[in-house]
Amino acid sequence: MSVAFRPGRTLSFGAEFARQLTRRRTQIALGFLVVLPLILVAAFKVGVPSDPDSAQEGASIADVATSGGANFTLFSIYVASSFLLLVVVALFCGDTVASEASWGTLRYLLASPVPRGRLLRQKLTVGLAYSGFALLLLPTVAMIAGTLAFGWHPLRTQLGADIPALEALGRILLAVGYIAITLLPVAGLAFYLSVRTDAPLGAVGGAVMLWIISNILEAVTALGDLRGLLPTRYGTAWLSLLSSPIDAEDMVKGTVSAVVYTTVFLSLAWWRFLRKDIVS
Repeated sequence: MSVAFRPGRTLSFGAEFARQLTRRRTQIALGFLVVLPLILVAAFKVGVPSDPDSAQEGASIADVATSGGANFTLFSIYVASSFLLLVVVALFCGDTVASEASWGTLRYLLASPVPRGRLLRQKLTVGLAYSGFALLLLPTVAMIAGTLAFGWHPLRTQLGADIPALEALGRILLAVGYIAITLLPVAGLAFYLSVRTDAPLGAVGGAVMLWIISNILEAVTALGDLRGLLPTRYGTAWLSLLSSPIDAEDMVKGTVSAVVYTTVFLSLAWWRFLRKDIVS
């Protein structure tokens, strides 16, 4: 008795997630996110000691990084969000389809048969899952390492005010959530490039390069209001979470911008892949 073909059972999330976990690039990326906070702790410990209690209004995030676990976590997120997390997200979402094409296994997956739409959906879901895990892994390790090294104290802001430690945890989670939203267009762009090329490095590097260009253009004040159209315009709006009361206007604009860009990039990825001749 033949068993009916069920497209919904092909390329399961669990199987794809486990397969990606065995890849060296996944292990190295996640491992580096664990090691980075430890390196930062060591750097603060062996460097010239500073007195975080003497930090006044206008102090930088680095100046108060050793004020406690919350401040150290905030500093770790700040230094990683501008480039490292960008690369990690681009890696997980840009390498996923292109690597199958470079290995010559993409056509065999489709001949299994795995429906094209499902293949894209599963690949993207796993890529986003690893990206989300990476975004949580860094602050978690930073919080543990920072608390052990510098103690559990209220969050000291650049305005010279203190935020209770438990409330600070909530604000840090909000910051991580907002950073995740602003990195969605990076994931979408990397995924779109991944379905257009057989070179994983081209998809990952292309997304990172375009984001760097956007950051450079955002610094050109001569562009005026046109900078509001750039996907990186509101990338640091999460810093408003350190003020009291919180001014969320730029965060709302950044969220809307991220959703629009992500929708466009993913729509292009689906449109392209469903019509593409797979020869690799």
